[in-house]
Amino acid sequence: MFMRLGKNNRIVRGPVRCGHITKHVTGSLRPGDIAVIAHTNIDELAARGLIERKVRAVVNCAVSFTGEYEAHGARLLLETGIPLYECPSRPYLSRELADGEEVVIDGHYLFRKQDRTMLTRLVPVTREEWQVTYRNVEKNAPEKLASFVDNTIQYALQEKERLFRPLVRLPLRTTLAGRHVVVVSRGRHYKEDLQALFSYVAAYRPTLIGVDGGSDALLEQGWKPDIIMGDMDSVSDVALREAKDVVVHAYADGSAPGESRIKALGVPYHLLQAPGTSEDMALLYAYESGASLIVGVGTHTAMDDFLEKGRQGMASTLLVRMKIGGRLVDAKGIHRLYPSIINTGLPFMRYLKMLMQGKR
Repeated sequence: MFMRLGKNNRIVRGPVRCGHITKHVTGSLRPGDIAVIAHTNIDELAARGLIERKVRAVVNCAVSFTGEYEAHGARLLLETGIPLYECPSRPYLSRELADGEEVVIDGHYLFRKQDRTMLTRLVPVTREEWQVTYRNVEKNAPEKLASFVDNTIQYALQEKERLFRPLVRLPLRTTLAGRHVVVVSRGRHYKEDLQALFSYVAAYRPTLIGVDGGSDALLEQGWKPDIIMGDMDSVSDVALREAKDVVVHAYADGSAPGESRIKALGVPYHLLQAPGTSEDMALLYAYESGASLIVGVGTHTAMDDFLEKGRQGMASTLLVRMKIGGRLVDAKGIHRLYPSIINTGLPFMRYLKMLMQGKR
């Protein structure tokens, strides 16, 4: 028996899956697992991944919601009924646990099940605490927005020449010129928005570009990505082997962190040096390759989207959208417009026809 050491007498048992990068841990989770992560300001996308995997509990070796900006991951976990615990004083706890090892959370403490060794004290996160922190976020929002805008303008002035310079054309097997292109990124509600485009994709047969993990969302809908672009940190091996073309993002300084993984897999690939994010690169490449229309799914366009990624501005994204102009149709949030007929895709198809006929 485990001693009742805290006021919170809730007991949670299960195997652990550990890692410092939440999206890497999510891929290995099974229903009933306890996820041990180190994720400051758990974002909505990470939380939805944990919820989809039906975890029994989450132990975060960082602060789940600091109040720097709106981060709704902790709230989503709690509202779904998934217990959330913190132990920020033990950032490397995951290194002390073997993947799949059975543990017990008893009140405020984490034990090894095998020998009943107490590993650390935990602090349960409550919805009331989240709401108190959120009120501070609302109060500081104008100041945070002003700082974000200043940063965006400053870097836009520095990056404009590089971003407006044409990208190198690659000898891809996939055709982009004169075609509709759908670019899928791992942004908020990207899976729901992609599902809302099901009939559009079936009717127009656009070229499909997955930005890292956006490629797996395409596979889930039954479509193979034509091109995968990115730094390869969240896309599955399965998707990489299914794509016609793989393009590894090389940053402005020439580094390409994803190249070693692709080499190890033995997947043929191209290297493309481009400023900005991998999403920016994919949109720009489709535009410069002559795509007649670019549909963005899961795109990052709001301040919170970038703060969640650790970016204090959105200079490259702002400039890319200025360059692409009216050729880009953003499908972000489209699933909310027609929830009762989400699977038909008809409203979006009508909207596209209006765009092409100049009837906005």
